[in-house]
Amino acid sequence: MDVRNCKGCGKLFNYMSGAQLCPECRAKLEKKFSSVKDYIGEHPQASISQVAEDMDVSVKQIKQWVKEERLILSEASLDGVLCEHCGRPITSGRFCDKCKAAMANNLRSALNRPRPMQQRSGGERDEGDKMRFLR
Repeated sequence: MDVRNCKGCGKLFNYMSGAQLCPECRAKLEKKFSSVKDYIGEHPQASISQVAEDMDVSVKQIKQWVKEERLILSEASLDGVLCEHCGRPITSGRFCDKCKAAMANNLRSALNRPRPMQQRSGGERDEGDKMRFLR
């Protein structure tokens, strides 16, 4: 059992995973998230700082929801949400579409690259070595 202090209220609780919040503070945060999401839907042009001020939530928390892809911002409301790789403004997540595509392409290339066969100390290769790498 992992008992911790809640980052929100300081109360002890049985920690499972995720944010270090007790069930009550987690429920309050989810309710706040729902309100912020509704507000952004009604005011798509509002900046993050305006949303934070109007909804009494921190800019940091809003950016966290954006990184988690729980919130999607309009192009007009981007102020400080940047791709972690290239620094371009983004509407949701951690990376822009261009960087995501490049990362996926690099991963695909790495997975498709043939692996070199191991050599024995005498420089000989045998069929057993070939089979080991085909699995």
